[in-house]
Amino acid sequence: MAEISTEQLVRWRRELHQHPELSNHEFDTTKRITAWLQQADIRLLPLPLRTGVVAEIGHGDALIALRADIDALPIEEATSHPWKSQNNGVMHACGHDVHTSVMLGVAHRLRQQEKSLPGRVRILFQPAEETFNGAQQLIDAGALKGVQAIFGMHNAPDLPLGTLKTRGGAFYANVDRFVIRLRGKGAHAARPHEGVDSIVIGSQIVLALQALPSRVFSSLESVVVSITRFTAGNTWNVLPQSVELEGTVRTHNDAIRQQIPQRIQAIISGIAEGFGAEAELDWQPGPPALVNTPAWADFALQQAEQSGYRTEVAPLQMGGEDFAFYLQQIPGAFVSIGSASQFGLHHPGFDPAEALIAPAVDYFTALAPRALQAVAPPESLTS
Repeated sequence: MAEISTEQLVRWRRELHQHPELSNHEFDTTKRITAWLQQADIRLLPLPLRTGVVAEIGHGDALIALRADIDALPIEEATSHPWKSQNNGVMHACGHDVHTSVMLGVAHRLRQQEKSLPGRVRILFQPAEETFNGAQQLIDAGALKGVQAIFGMHNAPDLPLGTLKTRGGAFYANVDRFVIRLRGKGAHAARPHEGVDSIVIGSQIVLALQALPSRVFSSLESVVVSITRFTAGNTWNVLPQSVELEGTVRTHNDAIRQQIPQRIQAIISGIAEGFGAEAELDWQPGPPALVNTPAWADFALQQAEQSGYRTEVAPLQMGGEDFAFYLQQIPGAFVSIGSASQFGLHHPGFDPAEALIAPAVDYFTALAPRALQAVAPPESLTS
């Protein structure tokens, strides 16, 4: 089997980038990944998945997993590359095409050394990370059966190339979404006293919610409350009867996470009642905080140093990541690898440096057998 070249890794990435697909619709992406794996005679597990692929290399009882996410975002790309997205309104603006090409390279490299692997490496090409339901799909399909530890990565545009960060314990945040619906009384804009102004009430609520992080909870806790949508009215001279607000709350402390819906409900009900309006809260829990196993986070950093990365202990992140669902089931670690993009994740101009791909392949290819040795029973290592 021929060695996978850096040029091939980049070709895979660019082909994926040109043909992005939204969460749970990664049908062509799945076909491409399947074909590239089958070309190397890599074993695929017959799991009941609509999209996504699970491959396995090696033999024996020791079993670890590596994960890549494969979905894209509903964003119109603003780069000028020849390999820019050909699917209007869809873009790999989070770098999942990069993650996938990394794990494809790892799969091919491990296949070359399969006979010497001290166990099995299962590689999850997971759909629907952006909608936070892909990890659970793989868990339900049995992708973690027998797995003793799991590892994953995300590119970090704010980090320079050659840098890898992670941390033990909480890393990424709990991610919750909410919708607030207000119902006042419509009126002519020239006679607001005849109505109940839902826009004014909604504005008061936006301001009041910003007091939660520093006036309700300790300022030493990581709490972010963001209103991201305020929808009201359809013409210039009418006070609308109803308003809808949408937003997100990010936390790391589960006890605080449990309190926040009640706090928001109390705030919006009190303000609405004071103005004679009605308020309804639709709370939509998202993925939990991503909590790395401390020993595996240390292991990942040590391996990174041996692979030539500059390593640092990462600060807490307020973003979400559905890799967290795997870590609720089994131990493991998630790492950030620098991609040095001028624009950040989910930006139309996001442009990660492709030079991160080959070193990341080297890193995970070296990490996998050492992790297998770490999880293998002592008797299996001496037999």
